[in-house]
Amino acid sequence: MDYLPEFQRLDHQLELARRAIGRIGDRETVQRLQEFAREIGERLSILKTARLEEETRRRAHELWEEAGRPEGRDLEFWLRAERELSPVRRA
Repeated sequence: MDYLPEFQRLDHQLELARRAIGRIGDRETVQRLQEFAREIGERLSILKTARLEEETRRRAHELWEEAGRPEGRDLEFWLRAERELSPVRRA
């Protein structure tokens, strides 16, 4: 799945909400926007986690195939893929 368009959309919404919070004087509206921004942040976090899991799964499968598709070593390849991808935790 291509997560980039959804990341961009949510990131844009979050930026707009943060800008609006700084310009609005109505306390109730500010609170609503803060809640909206919090919800968007949570959705972004969930999306990032899902993307990382998908990338890890894909890389673990590549490693497994490169090793000749051995049986019973799935955890080994998963952990290796996680290590390889951990510094790559992009938005």
